[in-house]
Amino acid sequence: MPPCYAWAVIDFDRNATTPLRACARAAMADVLGDGPLGNPSSIHRRGQAARAVLERARAAVATSLRVDPGEIVLTSGGTEADALAIVGTARALRERGRPWGVLTSPIEHPAVLGAVEILRAEGASTAFVPLDAHGRIDPDALVATLAARPEIGLVSLAAAHHEIGNVPPLAALVQRLRARSPGVLVHTDAVQAFGKLPVDRAAWGVDLLSVSAHKIGGPPGIGALVVGKHVALAPLWGGGAQQRGRRPGTEPTLLAVGFAAAATEAVREQPRFAAAVPPVLARLRRGLVAIGAEPVGDPEAHVGNTVLVRVPGCDGQLLVIALDMAGFACSTGAACSAGTVEPSKVLLALGHDRASARTAVRFSLGLDHGEADVDALLAALPDIVARVRAQAGALEGVS
Repeated sequence: MPPCYAWAVIDFDRNATTPLRACARAAMADVLGDGPLGNPSSIHRRGQAARAVLERARAAVATSLRVDPGEIVLTSGGTEADALAIVGTARALRERGRPWGVLTSPIEHPAVLGAVEILRAEGASTAFVPLDAHGRIDPDALVATLAARPEIGLVSLAAAHHEIGNVPPLAALVQRLRARSPGVLVHTDAVQAFGKLPVDRAAWGVDLLSVSAHKIGGPPGIGALVVGKHVALAPLWGGGAQQRGRRPGTEPTLLAVGFAAAATEAVREQPRFAAAVPPVLARLRRGLVAIGAEPVGDPEAHVGNTVLVRVPGCDGQLLVIALDMAGFACSTGAACSAGTVEPSKVLLALGHDRASARTAVRFSLGLDHGEADVDALLAALPDIVARVRAQAGALEGVS
């Protein structure tokens, strides 16, 4: 057993990553058992054998997402998929003389906001839709923002929020956007939705959609961008002509096989996830409220496995460390922002001050969590919170 798993931990940080599914491990082992993989771009028999394996995997991922295999661009993960969707689409719009500004929300994943910043540096117009205190999008405000900015050509909104778990009425929002600006393109970051909600590009009406393998029990290092056939996409960098020139570089055949197996099983299990996980989350949420924690986000239009709470008087990072020492893994927010001492940017964007935003802790569940796991956490939390508050008080006294 690897050292990082040498101690018993109840993992309440499933939005950061998920355990590799047995089916994904087995599928990759089967491919390796057939001998060395060729380069799928090579024309000899070993290369073409790898190409066949790769395209079967691409087709399985496409089936899980209800799209055509030709719409799948394999990437290194969700971050690259978001960047390719936003930067690649905007650059292609600019090349064609079309509006190439971007409209998004101020609480999107760092991958989305980082891509928006790249475009801002290149001269693109950027805008952010107003949100209420729960992080909800007002459809009228969204349309009004778009109407006031005719230079906007792309809108990016998450299908499920990575920190507070909000699920916007995406199809209705897209319908409103289309009615106002028929030519606007819409991207959704569906990384936290895939496997938890039915993901359907056509039903949502979006043009581009990002997912990641390691969020659904697949291997890290691979994701996918779904690109509608009508969407022009500029590659992020130069190189070869792989994937129709949209993403140069040799495709990761082995990872694609694991991704395909995980995606197939995640979709099959999604109804069970939707039925089983929200009641466990509700139990956790009630218990957190009982000890004085304050949930953030929309409790109704919700992905069902995520709760972000403020714990007054507790530094979130100190609380995460204390919980880890007690055998519980959680986080202060997006894993892409971990390791910083900055308060939650999501809470700051929702109007909380820096002191309040520093008290945030996120818990995210998987299908294997049960009431016993939640009860163990809730039994341990009061003493841990008291210790962290006392520690914070002692530090304030020293300062």
